[in-house]
Amino acid sequence: MMALNLDTLFFSTLLGLVFITVFGLAARRATSGVPGKLQNFVEVIVEFIDTSVKESFHGPREFVAPLALTIFVWTFLWNLMDLVPVDLLPIMGTWFGLEYLRVVPAADMSATFALSLSVFFLILVYSVKGKGWGGFAKEMLFHPFGSFPLLVPANVLLNIVELLAKPLSLSLRLFGNLYAGELIFILIALLPWWAQWVPGLGWAIYHILVITLQAFIFMTLTVVYLSLAYEEH
Repeated sequence: MMALNLDTLFFSTLLGLVFITVFGLAARRATSGVPGKLQNFVEVIVEFIDTSVKESFHGPREFVAPLALTIFVWTFLWNLMDLVPVDLLPIMGTWFGLEYLRVVPAADMSATFALSLSVFFLILVYSVKGKGWGGFAKEMLFHPFGSFPLLVPANVLLNIVELLAKPLSLSLRLFGNLYAGELIFILIALLPWWAQWVPGLGWAIYHILVITLQAFIFMTLTVVYLSLAYEEH
C-alpha cells in the first residue's frame, strides 16, 4: 500500500529551503576582502566537499560536486532534526489538529529510499555518459565473467543485483541509523525528568557525530558509485 507522508514532505521541503536560503545569502554577501562568519562557514563546507569529490570522482565534476554538496547538507539537516526534543513539535502539532507528526525525514524509509532512487537514476545516466550505450551494454553482458556465451546470463544477473543493492543499501543504512537514534531518544524521554539529563545529554553529544558521519557516508558513497559507473572496467 502506498502512502503520502505529508509530514516528511513538509519538513524535507522546509529544510531544503533553509539550505538554499543560507547558502544563497552567503553567495550574495561573498566578498574578496575579509569574509564574514557566514561566508567562512559556507566556504569551509564547499571546499571540504569539493576536495572529497576530487579524490573520488575523476570525470567532469560540474554536476557531481554541487550534487554532493546538496546531498551532504540536506541529509545533515534531515538528521539534525533528531536533536529536537522528541515530543516538542508533535505536541505543537496537536494544537492544529495533527494526531501524528514525524519530524525526522531520515527516520522515514520513504524519504531515504526516494533519495537513493535519485542516486540510482544518476548511476544509470553516468554509466551511459561515461561508456556510451555500447560500453554500458558490453559491461552488463560480459562483466565480470567474460564474454563466453553461457556466462552472459550470470553476468547480467550479478550486474542487476549489484545495481539494485546500491540504492537499497544507501536507503537502509541511513534509515536504520536515524530510526534507531530516534527510538533511543524516545526511551530516554520516557524516564523520569530527573533521570533524563545525563543519558540525554550524553547521547545527544554522541548523536551529533553520528548524524554528521551518516550524511558524509551517504554523500561519499554516492560520489563513489557515480565514479564507478562513469569509468570503464
